[in-house]
Formats: sequence, C-alpha cells, structure tokens
Amino acid sequence: MTTATPIDPQAIDRLAHWAQVCPEKVAVHLVDGDAVTSLTYRELDARASVAAQWLIGLGLGEGEDIALLMDNRPDLFALAWGARRAGLYYTPVSTHLNPGEVDYILRDCGAQLLVATQKTLPLVPQCDNWRGARYLLDGDAEGFESMTPALARYAPRAALPERMVGRDFLYSSGTTGKPKGIKRPLVPFANRFQDAYDAVVWREFFQFGANSIYLTMAPLYHAAPLRSCMRNIDWGGSNIVASRFDAERALHLIAKYRVTHSQWVPTMMVRLLALPDAVRESADLSSMRVAIHAAAPCPPEIKRRMIEWWGAVWYEYYGGSEGVGLTAIDSEQWLRKPGSVGRVQLGVIHIKDDASHELPVGEQGRIWFSGTPRFEYHNDPAKTAAAYDATGCATFGDIGHVDEEGDLFISGRRTDLILSGGVNIYPQEIENLLATYPGVSDVAVIGVPHAEFGEEVKAVVELSDPAQAGPALAEALMIYCRQHIAHLKCPRSVDFVTALPRLENGKLYKRLLIDEYAKAAATSR
Repeated sequence: MTTATPIDPQAIDRLAHWAQVCPEKVAVHLVDGDAVTSLTYRELDARASVAAQWLIGLGLGEGEDIALLMDNRPDLFALAWGARRAGLYYTPVSTHLNPGEVDYILRDCGAQLLVATQKTLPLVPQCDNWRGARYLLDGDAEGFESMTPALARYAPRAALPERMVGRDFLYSSGTTGKPKGIKRPLVPFANRFQDAYDAVVWREFFQFGANSIYLTMAPLYHAAPLRSCMRNIDWGGSNIVASRFDAERALHLIAKYRVTHSQWVPTMMVRLLALPDAVRESADLSSMRVAIHAAAPCPPEIKRRMIEWWGAVWYEYYGGSEGVGLTAIDSEQWLRKPGSVGRVQLGVIHIKDDASHELPVGEQGRIWFSGTPRFEYHNDPAKTAAAYDATGCATFGDIGHVDEEGDLFISGRRTDLILSGGVNIYPQEIENLLATYPGVSDVAVIGVPHAEFGEEVKAVVELSDPAQAGPALAEALMIYCRQHIAHLKCPRSVDFVTALPRLENGKLYKRLLIDEYAKAAATSR
C-alpha cells in the first residue's frame, strides 16, 4: 500500500540506521585486481536515497521490476537498496548470457527499466522484443538515457512515501533448461526491521553481525554473493567483493582485511589446495571464523583437507533460491558424519518415494520440505506445481536420505540419474571418488546412450596438467573406481577436456555435456 505520508529518512531501514551510527565504516570494498573502490555506510545510504527517489520519480509503482545488467560495482548496491526503498523488485542479470538470453529474462520478469554499463552494453538485445526504458550508468550510448543527469536532480536523504519493502527477483542458473524466475512476496513496510525468515539462520548459525567482514569472490548477479552482502549490510558488517576468483589472491585478501566470514564453492577449494606448500603454509587465516560452502557437492576428501588446513571453521548448507528449506552443518558435526549436509534449520524434512509416501529413516528418496513460505516460478505454473506435492511439501528435486539423528545425506539430483540396465546410478558418489585421484582438477559423470543397457556411465575429466591425458590415465581412473565402488557404478569410458562447463557459482552445466554426447551418438548411427 502506497501512502502520501513521507517517512523519516533515518527510520526507513537498517542501512539508514548504520549510516547514522557508523557513517564512515566501510560497507563494501570492491576489488578488481589491484584497484579497490570503497563505499562507506554514509555514501551508500546517500546513493540509495537518490536511487529510490529517481525510481519513484519515473512513475514505477510498488511491485514493478527493474533489471540490473552490471559488472560488480558500488552502484549495484545503491540501486538494489534504492529498489528496496521504492518497493520494487530488482533482477540482477548474468553478464555471461548472450543477447537472446538477456532478452528472455527482461521479457519474462516484466522489467520496466534496465540499467547497463559500458562493459555490458554489447549484451543488451538490439531487438524490439523488450520495450522497457534503457539507462546507461557510465556515459552515453545510442538508445540509452544517461543516468548521471537523471540522478543529479535529487538530493540525498529526502523523505520518501511509505511503500512495501522491495526485494530481489532472481533467476536460476539455467543448468537444466531456461532460467527460472523465483519470486517471493514483498514485505510490508511495518515489518522492515524484522529479519526475513531465512535470514535468521545466517545470524544464528553462521554468526553474521556488525563485526562480520565477509569475503566473496564471485559476480553479484548470483544469489548467494548478493544476498549475503545485502544481509551483512543490513546487520552493519563490511563486505569484500572481488569479481574473479584467484586462489593466492584469496589468501592475500583474507589477511589484508582480516576477513571473518567467507563463501566458497568446491572448485575454489580444489584450487586453494593446489597452491604450493610454501604459499599455503605462510597464509594468515587467524581472523577466519566461518568459511561457508554450498551450491555444488563437495568431495569429502577435499573438505577434510580444507578443515585440516583452515581448522574447524568450515560450514556447509543445503538450500536454494526458492527458499523451501535449508539444512546446515559445522566442521565438528561433519567430521563425525562425512558427506552429510546437516540437520534442518528451516522447515521440516520429508523423504518420499515416487508415489509421495513417506519413507523410513535410512531409505533413499526425494527430499521434500514443509513449513516454509510458499514460492512460485514466475510465469510457469506447471514448474511451480511440480515443485509441490498434494500435501504442500516442496522440493529442490534432489534425492537423499536422513539418518536416525536427522542428518541429511544427498545422493544427487533426479535429473542427473543414470539408468543403466535397470539400475539407478547417481553420479555424485563416482565424482567424489574420482576427485581424489592425483592430478584430477574437476570431474563430471554422466550417462551416455548404450544400445544394450540404455545408458552407460562416462566420466568427463579436467586435469591439472592436460598433457597427462591419454588412454593409460583413462584406464587407471577406471581401475581406481573398480577398486573402491561397485563395478556396475564404474565408468566404462573416460574422456578428457580442458575445462568443464561450470558456472561461477560452482554449478556444473551438466545438461550441456549430456546433450553433446546424445547428439554425437545420434549422428553416429
């Protein structure tokens, strides 16, 4: 509900509060190589105020959407906070999409306005499928309005009309098809100081607060880096944001900024462990309290080695942008139960068979959650319906089991299932094993067409030294598997690639691999 009553600029949200309490404290350090751009709470509050006035002045109403096609920069935070204050949804768009994919997201989310930068300008579709307003953050370009003169008309910290609290409207990575928009209801203005349902876990279990110094080395269009930074600002912490991951650089940033909290994906952990012994031994990790990992399965041996190196600071969670449920586990719990993703922190876990019947403890089935706020996939009622069962439980689509103490173990995604000779095979166990073989940098296990068995298991391997690839190593990897797991699960072939199609958030674009091999099999017939 929008009213004409202005609200006190200092009472609008926690950002305004921290801008008064600690105005010169740094909210964000953006790191790009050796260049660092910093934004204090006072500066961010002022920019967010101007952005909110600008968005409202354009006539955007509560619940409408803006899209942000931007590289990591301070203005992204100002626009996100401005959209929150203006009661709008904001959709960060991946800078790794092609123009057609950008066009799809702009049309699907119903964005009324797009903000781009000189760096992302080539990605903006040059077609008429999307007809929203186009603004360029840094300079001028044909077909775009410049934001600089538009923002200059507004003064910082002016009063705003009371509106709902805006929020992110994120799209999935699209690893199994077109990206899916995940939309949650806006928050009433009266509830603006209440922690969101899922944010409670980040304060309590992951110990975020005003003393947190959080490091992320990923693009902000991904859900985890953006949401974690926004939450940390909400609670008065500082953020260190680097666009690209570099293992040695990561250790340098931890020591320089005395990082207390950080977030990683397993491929980053592998690259950290691959650093020379002298570099790892000289690293100053004394400030680190919580190192979080998620997004992709982590081979247990990789995680064990990280705990041995960094200490018991590693925390893992299992969840998703849909917010249907969340589990988490710390290092000590994980060492007692390697491979577990912990106990439920949000919702109630149910393990069900294909007929939606509850399964006993220890039996493997689809993982469902109940007791969490409902979500929807934007413009896709069929996918939304498929995520829920008749009892109202929701699922991310993964398969696993719960032990007698309530700890969850994940076997893999239903979409990754390999059906070979009538046997269900989940690739994660095989991938975890192959990841421990010396020289293996990354691995994907998929099912490829087989005339007799329907599918057979294939391992696609990325090596630290590509020169080692060849038939002898392929045979050694298959023998290694047969020594440790049932033969029916073992790869019948191994291919070597220079790089697997993995996204910056750690998720493997496995569908691309499966489609490539299916196409090759079809053309060879």
